[in-house]
Amino acid sequence: MPSDRARPLTIVSDVPDRAMVVFAHPDDAEIGSGGVVARWIAAGCEVTYVLCTNGDAGTGDRSLTPEALARRRAEEQRAAADFMGVKHVVMLGYPDGALEETREFLGDVVRAIRRFRPHTVFVHDPYRIRNFQHRDHRKAGLVTTDAVYPYARDHLHFPEHVTGEGLEPHRVRELWYWGADEPDTIVDVTDGIDRQVAALIRHESQVPGFNVPPGQTIGDRVRRNAAELAKGYGFPYAAVFRRLVARR
Repeated sequence: MPSDRARPLTIVSDVPDRAMVVFAHPDDAEIGSGGVVARWIAAGCEVTYVLCTNGDAGTGDRSLTPEALARRRAEEQRAAADFMGVKHVVMLGYPDGALEETREFLGDVVRAIRRFRPHTVFVHDPYRIRNFQHRDHRKAGLVTTDAVYPYARDHLHFPEHVTGEGLEPHRVRELWYWGADEPDTIVDVTDGIDRQVAALIRHESQVPGFNVPPGQTIGDRVRRNAAELAKGYGFPYAAVFRRLVARR
């Protein structure tokens, strides 16, 4: 077992029937959960993406207007999702850098959960403190955590979804955080990492900002990090998460 961890991570190999990824910006889904999503889709899992912002501030190119950038990033995200085989893509369209813990945002995520009824939801870990984290990531993580429990589950929260839209309450079984300070779960993504990389590079507007060392590609960086996580677990590439499991 790995010598640099206090205790071994739990290896999870089960694949649910439906999963959802809630993420702040275009490309966050592929970075945070792409290897697992690719593997699960290949095994028959139906995956929904919920993109919270339009990414209209994510560039160092001063020739691009926010409107032009938002259009480009939406196209890139659709291309990445299509390549991955993601069945549903919901784009909430909030401005980049402007996510807040509002009733409207919470209701949007609850609506998506009730509509697509995932067993497992992936999202940014909002409680990470050891490294810098974009504010939108924290807000997406906090709101999604609340949406999963108790808001999507209980019929008296957002009752208009039930009476006006025919969306019944839904109980998410598991919530998986990526980017956690102290992960407790590890997944073999050896069969999914190539698709993760291929989807990630479809975000062409973002590749210059991925901070890839000279002489390397984004694929080299992703594979190196995944190989480091997998050391001692008996498979070449891994992704790690902090996993919350609902009580039965």
